[in-house]
Amino acid sequence: MTEKKSPQSKKLTKSAAIKKLAGIKALILDVDGVLTDDFLYFGSGGFELKKFHIGDGLAIVLAMKSGLEVIIMSNRFSPATASRMKDLRVKHVIQERGNKEEIVRAYLKKKRMKIKYSECAFVGNDIMDITLVRAVAVGIAVGNAVPELKKVADFVTKADGGNGAVREIVEMYFKGNGRAMQDFFWK
Repeated sequence: MTEKKSPQSKKLTKSAAIKKLAGIKALILDVDGVLTDDFLYFGSGGFELKKFHIGDGLAIVLAMKSGLEVIIMSNRFSPATASRMKDLRVKHVIQERGNKEEIVRAYLKKKRMKIKYSECAFVGNDIMDITLVRAVAVGIAVGNAVPELKKVADFVTKADGGNGAVREIVEMYFKGNGRAMQDFFWK
């Protein structure tokens, strides 16, 4: 496991984060608390529901259309997550328990993606995301992340998880590359 950042990373300004995000090849996203509002809704028989932000979904689709790899990394399997990612046509979905940094590293190697952590950004919200936030080029915490993660993240979004945080990051990626999201809408 490689942790390149100190326990207290210096925060990037928004303009510095935009510049760093311009160079990434992959955006790795946590699910619960990043793509959702961090709540799980269970019905009788264990039926699970999650609330996903539609603007985050659109941003993911347009990012993929622009050539950015999107990787979903969750520490728990969820049929709701699998269904939403299938709907968005996300091809890299990892739902596995364990150290996220080690799991994603092994996944990149297994899939022969030729992407290094120095070319990745990761968005997380909780303590289990710390190792991956420290390992990538741009480690990001959502606005309502736990203090421990905010402390080590390079950048903290204004938006909370499940409430447009992913769209905020994707818009910054496009801006850094001198592109507009809408240019990829009909591609």
